Amino acid sequence: MTGVNDLLDLSPVIPVVVLHDAADAVPLARALVAGGLPAIEITLRTHTALDAIRAITESVPGAIVGAGTVLRPAQAEAALEAGAEFLVSPGWTDRLLDALRATGVPFLPGVSTASEVMALLERGVREMKFFPAEAAGGVGYLSSLAAPLPTARFCPTGGIGPDSARAYLALPNVGCVGGTWMLPPDAVRARDWDRVTELARQAARLGDQGASK
Repeated sequence: MTGVNDLLDLSPVIPVVVLHDAADAVPLARALVAGGLPAIEITLRTHTALDAIRAITESVPGAIVGAGTVLRPAQAEAALEAGAEFLVSPGWTDRLLDALRATGVPFLPGVSTASEVMALLERGVREMKFFPAEAAGGVGYLSSLAAPLPTARFCPTGGIGPDSARAYLALPNVGCVGGTWMLPPDAVRARDWDRVTELARQAARLGDQGASK
């Protein structure tokens, strides 16, 4: 992976992972990779997140692990030191954008309005996270942005399931979607990694539709 464009084209779905036990990081990542979802976003919402990123980076060949919910420059630096290969934020500020760029790894700053998209385009950023996708207008909103802002590409995240994912992936300005449905809490609690692999495999097949765009 050499850039954000590559990140958006790695797989149709980026799993968004909230880990409370770092011991689950490696088997969970192995299950996702086995199912065909190599790009994995570990959100920085728990104290185990950085340890999880480090463990996956060291122990799961084929995984491309990134850090999500990056809110401050210091978090971007810490995630990079832990081995994160991409960074995702729910929004952006000029200060955070500078910090994301300084890491040298692909990043997806979050947007939810046309003005935010235009501001990032002015700064040379063309790949973005659309968040919270369903609450911010969903498929209809992103479809409406395609004509006036054709150079922007998105990874919509927030409230997306397998059915709505298909609709997003059919849009010309969507490269992939972020979601959690392949990681049902009961399966993670039970460490039912076979179930996670199967759900990941089903999610990976959604790319067959996107390939026809």
